[in-house]
Amino acid sequence: MAHLVTGVFETTSGADSAVSRLQSAGFPSSDISILTSESTGAKAFAVKTGSKVGEGAAIGAGVGGAILAIAAGLTAVGVLASGGLGLVAAGPIVAALAGAGAGAAAGGLVGGLIGLGVPEHEAKYYEGVISKGGVLVGVRAEGDRRADARRVLEEAGAMKVSRA
Repeated sequence: MAHLVTGVFETTSGADSAVSRLQSAGFPSSDISILTSESTGAKAFAVKTGSKVGEGAAIGAGVGGAILAIAAGLTAVGVLASGGLGLVAAGPIVAALAGAGAGAAAGGLVGGLIGLGVPEHEAKYYEGVISKGGVLVGVRAEGDRRADARRVLEEAGAMKVSRA
């Protein structure tokens, strides 16, 4: 059974490094997710906002980095730029947040993360970091790959790494 291993980064450059390292370690882009505030995402990733769950949001051209490549490449999986929640998400986490919609609607980011299996105290911590411009990077991993994912995120400088 795949688990979501998450790391939270203070800066978009730290998150970008983590995504690159995960890809280099053999994690497919389709298993990597990012989650940040709408204001950070719009500035850092040139995301045009809307609420197109499942359809994807348009990604602006001309901005480099692994995160943008992930966001641009994952429109089939889903990219969400939601004015309602004030978040930008890309990757498999989009479907999970959409599925946890009732929790997300009731409790914002915290409710959505709890719906993904993140403990409440960690979800509140993530909400605080994301509201200050931080980025959550998550990767689906099974078995021994969970330890690999944790190691990669820690080596990339994650402030906190956990497994939901």
